[in-house]
Amino acid sequence: MTDRTEEKAGDTVACTVEGGIAWVKFNRPEKRNCMSPMLNRQMLQVIEELEFRDDVGVLVLTGEGDAWSAGMDLKEYFRENEARGLGAVRKAQREAYRWWERLRWYEKPTIAMVNGWCFGGGYGPLFACDIAIAAEEAQFGLSEINWGILPGGGASKVAADLMPLRKALYHAMMGENLSGVQAEQQGLVTQAVPAKRLKARVIEIAQALMKKDQHALRATKWAVRRMTEMTYENAQDYLIRAQEALHSFGGVEARAEATRQFLDAKTFKPGLETFDTSKISRS
Repeated sequence: MTDRTEEKAGDTVACTVEGGIAWVKFNRPEKRNCMSPMLNRQMLQVIEELEFRDDVGVLVLTGEGDAWSAGMDLKEYFRENEARGLGAVRKAQREAYRWWERLRWYEKPTIAMVNGWCFGGGYGPLFACDIAIAAEEAQFGLSEINWGILPGGGASKVAADLMPLRKALYHAMMGENLSGVQAEQQGLVTQAVPAKRLKARVIEIAQALMKKDQHALRATKWAVRRMTEMTYENAQDYLIRAQEALHSFGGVEARAEATRQFLDAKTFKPGLETFDTSKISRS
């Protein structure tokens, strides 16, 4: 398969695979990439097609133009579905939540590259990605309170989980925007960098992730997400079982090779770098 592959899924989602990275884009720049029912359906199709491709090591979710995603499309997602009745509303909700859930438990590492506006419903896929790197100039907002509703679609949960309680309450109740720098300071994103360095930083992280043992990486990201809703004792037990399960996916061989490289070959230091996973012997 060639290094560069173009994927097409209509006008609302764009995708390019290059160097092991799948660049998946919200592709409605004229609408600040707000999510319509069509976009939600197509996004699920795209990410599911990419999930088990051998030429994809990391998925990056970003936006075309000057926005990441301004949230749900007020006309197509809300007004038009509400006019059709409760069934249409519930269907549209399922279509959105389904791809956000798939992304939360994705087989491969995921990075949100927040290049601009991220509002309301955009917090769902933001939270779903494992790592979030934002432009310092990006804008984050829960503006729902300013037009008479609460931050739904999981947005309130995202704010409460990622931000200190006082900051989350202020953010949701005041409807004031946060810059990328403020979003990093308050825990909403992993890191904020100048816009001109955004893509380079994301590539740097993606390339580092692709050097890790992929089975261990998958188990690790799932474990950390599970930990947030467990007691300490339950977490300990889960991690024992997760490590035992990882053994069935080459965990024993990976650990033995890493130990050999550290103790015997002295070719890597765990606190500073990743061991050479290409040398793992798996029968």
